[in-house]
Amino acid sequence: MVDRPNKPTALATTPGLPPQPQVNFSPDNARVSASLPTGESVEVLLYGATVISWKDRAGGEKLWLSDAAKLDGSKAVRGGIPLVFPVFGTAPDHAATSKLPQHGFARNSRWEFLGKSTSESSPSAGPSDASVKLDFGLSSATLDPQAKTLWPYGFNLIYSVTLTQEGLGTSIVITNDGTEAFEAQVLLHTYLRIKDITKIEVTGLENSEYLDKVDAAQAKTQSGAVTITGETDRVYTPAAGPSEPVVVRESGGGEEIFSVVRDSLKDVVVWNPWTDKAAGIGDFEPKDGYKNMICIEAGSVRGWQKLEPGEAFEGGQTISY
Repeated sequence: MVDRPNKPTALATTPGLPPQPQVNFSPDNARVSASLPTGESVEVLLYGATVISWKDRAGGEKLWLSDAAKLDGSKAVRGGIPLVFPVFGTAPDHAATSKLPQHGFARNSRWEFLGKSTSESSPSAGPSDASVKLDFGLSSATLDPQAKTLWPYGFNLIYSVTLTQEGLGTSIVITNDGTEAFEAQVLLHTYLRIKDITKIEVTGLENSEYLDKVDAAQAKTQSGAVTITGETDRVYTPAAGPSEPVVVRESGGGEEIFSVVRDSLKDVVVWNPWTDKAAGIGDFEPKDGYKNMICIEAGSVRGWQKLEPGEAFEGGQTISY
């Protein structure tokens, strides 16, 4: 064989891309989890499209989940981020939703996983700018027949969960796909994990009107930071608007623990069951778990969001730490 003096050399190898976000399904296809190359992760149960875990890069859990939470689809999840739609609580005087169970049917329905999208990091930036978004869907076409009988409107919901290094975003698009208008409420029932309920306060709600559900739903106005000293169940309409952060911080204006910024969701529910209420909730465990959680729930629940046929409403929240 004649040796070719100018034979081609092997092609240069392509430099390895930095690690990218990962998305995985549980063996029974009941859960979807996503993680970033920097270590942050989120896990979503298809039952209710409920976020049941959100961890920082060190593996620290940011959400509170009851030890007795049912994760088998037998009932709504106690903890994480249950999704409330189309009614907050019960509304016996609102004809369209009066027959629905508490907090509606979204948290008790199996959602469809619609897919993922990732913002992949570039070789120059490394993994620091990566993010991942998971989309879930529920519609009148896929709704359980019993729920459809109780609320017979044409609708389509798309719920998105976005994980970044800085925090977690959850947003929902509600579309009226039917031929008649409907009214609905929506709420992101977020259980945030904290170390000690007696050593935190909530700021960003100063001078805001609220309904005190522990005191016969009386209308009151918040003065100063919110502190939790007993059963608390309040529906705030923050005076500063949705874009102003509602912040959970250490008492006395201390270090920020969580910041919640809302998009088009005008209300915020602050909830902690405290001793007696926690003791009476069957799936609330441990019973002193109220010391380690506070619900900061972004929603549109004072009044009703009316959607005419073809109209859509979009709202969401971004939680950072």
